[in-house]
Formats: sequence, C-alpha cells, structure tokens
Amino acid sequence: MKKAPFLRSYTLFYLLFLYGPILLLPIFAFNQSKVVAFPLQGFTLQWFGEMAADQNLRNAAKNSLIIAFSVASLSTLLGIFAARASVRYAFPGKAPLMGMIMLPLVLPEMIVAMALLVVLLSIGIPLSLFTVILGQVLICTPFAVAILTSAFQSLDKSLEEAAMDLGETPLSTFRLIVLPLVMPGILASFLICFTISFDEFIIANFLGSGQPILSVYIFGQFRFPAKVPSMLALGTVLVCLSIILLGIAEYMRRRGIAKAGGQASGGFL
Repeated sequence: MKKAPFLRSYTLFYLLFLYGPILLLPIFAFNQSKVVAFPLQGFTLQWFGEMAADQNLRNAAKNSLIIAFSVASLSTLLGIFAARASVRYAFPGKAPLMGMIMLPLVLPEMIVAMALLVVLLSIGIPLSLFTVILGQVLICTPFAVAILTSAFQSLDKSLEEAAMDLGETPLSTFRLIVLPLVMPGILASFLICFTISFDEFIIANFLGSGQPILSVYIFGQFRFPAKVPSMLALGTVLVCLSIILLGIAEYMRRRGIAKAGGQASGGFL
C-alpha cells in the first residue's frame, strides 16, 4: 500500500483543529492566572474550589441532571417502541413514519426550538423545566431509535420463535428473551441521550424561561472575566464526564451486538 503523506497530514490537522480547543480547557483550568493567555503562571486548584462553592452553579447542575435523566428515560422508552416496530413489523406508511421520527436529526436545532416556542406559547403552556424536557426528547429520540434499531436488527429471530413454540406469549417472550438481549443497547441509548441532553444549549435557552440550567448558566458566566477560570474548570469536569459516558455507551453497544451474534462494526466513537 502506497503511503499518503498528504492524507496523513490532513488527518492530523483535522484532529488538531477539532480537539485542540478541548485540550486547552484543562491547561487553563489549572493555570494560576485569571487571564486566559500564555505564558502560564503556575499550577493551582483554586478554580475547582470556586466552582464547587458556587451555589447557583449547583442549582443549575441539579436542574440539568433532572432534565437529562428525564429526557434519557423518555427518549429511550420511545426509542424501544419505534425500533421494535420498525424491525419486527410491516405496516402501511412505515417508511414515511420512521422518516418523520428521524427528521430532527437533519433539522436545524434553532428552527426546532423556535417552532416549539411558538406552539407552546400559543396553546398556553408556560415555559419551565417541563417544556425543556419536551423539546429535548424530540431531539434525542432519533438517536435512541438509531442505536436501538441496530440492537434489534442484531437479534436472532429464531430465539423468539423458539420461545413462542414452547408456550410463551408475545409479551413474555419480549420480557424474558428480547429485553435481556437488547439491554446493552438500551443502556447505550440511555447514556447517549443523557449526554446529549446534559450538554444541550439551544432548546434549554429558548424553552427554559430563565430557569437555572447548566449550559445556559455557563454561557451567561462568560460575560464576567473573573468567572471564566472556574467555568474552564467546570468544562474540564464535563469533558471527562462526557468521555466516560460515551466510552461506556460504546462498550455496551458493542457488547449487545456481540451478545446477539452480530458484528460491532462502526459506532459513534
């Protein structure tokens, strides 16, 4: 195979451009100076202490965790129903319906947020954490459907047929046979939706009505230069948390495919 130095250089430049700013977060989070600039002034953990002592930050983080758990649970539940129906059954309008479910993947999130804002206000629903959850479920459900469709497609249908031949009902077959086999995919879907919801900004900003939500709070704090170092410390923690969750989700996805007898090709990491 011929070497491709240009392609290799392009790949390295692309990765540096993509991940370089993220690598700067921990560098300045541990920097003693309040000014985000080189040269560095020394090592300190002061900004992590300020971050932990910020009561408003803790309230925003609590609200974000409530939203993320709710969104991940609802999106995964809806994803199970949609993926199961898509893989197992044939019904009229299946292709257009699945296309509508997956449409938020390609729609600009700004447009989705504005449309939801207009609809919710027109029918008299006040903006709150509940409306943020509704909006983020719309965004996260296609991701859950994509992950769970792969899990259900990898499932050997003969296992279900054998269980029903032995006297199990469709419901008990799903509970005793199908659900345990696709559980790694369900966990992967939950973790991915949790990460997306926790980091999401546009829906939270449009539909939160001033509620303290972590992504919106971080954006607002960057107006104050003295708060920037503690926000960089928070960013470092969130990056580590996201990498851990995505790593666990990918591991569970691959484990589920292997458990069902398929091949773990590709992925979202």
